[in-house]
Amino acid sequence: MSRISRRRFLKTLGFSGAGVMGLSGYGLAVEPGYRLTVTRYRVAPPNWTPGLHLTIGVIADVHAGGPLMPANRIRAIAEHTNRLAPDLIVLLGDFTASHKFRTRTVHPEEWAEALSVLRAPLGVHAILGNHDWWDDLTAQRIRRGPVIGRRMLEQHGIPVYENDVVRLEKDGHPFWLAGLGDQLAFFDGKRKRAFRKFEGVDDLPGTLAKVTDAAPVILLAHEPDIFPRVPERVSLTLSGHTHGGQVRLFGYSPRVPSRYGNRFAYGHVCENDRHLIVSGGLGCSALPVRIGVPPEIVMVDVAA
Repeated sequence: MSRISRRRFLKTLGFSGAGVMGLSGYGLAVEPGYRLTVTRYRVAPPNWTPGLHLTIGVIADVHAGGPLMPANRIRAIAEHTNRLAPDLIVLLGDFTASHKFRTRTVHPEEWAEALSVLRAPLGVHAILGNHDWWDDLTAQRIRRGPVIGRRMLEQHGIPVYENDVVRLEKDGHPFWLAGLGDQLAFFDGKRKRAFRKFEGVDDLPGTLAKVTDAAPVILLAHEPDIFPRVPERVSLTLSGHTHGGQVRLFGYSPRVPSRYGNRFAYGHVCENDRHLIVSGGLGCSALPVRIGVPPEIVMVDVAA
């Protein structure tokens, strides 16, 4: 190798190393810890009631814990959501952080209190995620809830739906909010983590059987993997869980915690006139890294 070519090689290597270091620092600190976006969607389901215009604020995957998601930041995000003035607010589960890189535990009573400032004319409504079940060791041992997170939310006046529904109304037009139990609630502790099998507490047919009239239905399901089984009767499904893969570049996520890979990784998915919106969420799991999918509050406008 000539002297010039060696110099160019080392210079290129230096720039490449600096670029990797810079991207790593951004992904570890800047995007997950300081950025917050508001992502908006407009959905017009074919079975929606004419004249019913509904705005939904969506908060998913808080994963409370230091340094990225302390209680004061959760409260600030909740207050920001209030200022967006949605008709109702839904919380899509995974309130706790389980990754080993957290510097401080935010206890359930702390994050629940921070979220208790949420306000909307049609209320604040919640479901649970897999981490809310996994982190409650008593629930894992006895194979049933209610888990700690549910109890804390309900103590602060936020109803939690597990295979249950509620009928709401806006401007004289009724609609149903259906909350599905988590699909990965219990793990088999006898196996190594990489090979664990999971058992859910979800009951989609039983949940929808509680809908007693023809008003449109919005389904809250933490994991989007249920979507292929959701019937046309449901106008819109709202999910989280995937975090958009946490690393998402040019519309592609290298690793998605879903058996469907990138099919339901992020954003608005429409299949056979059935609508799904997957939030990228707020916090992190496994690794405290986000690149190309910053923490977000989702606002969904639904109208015919």
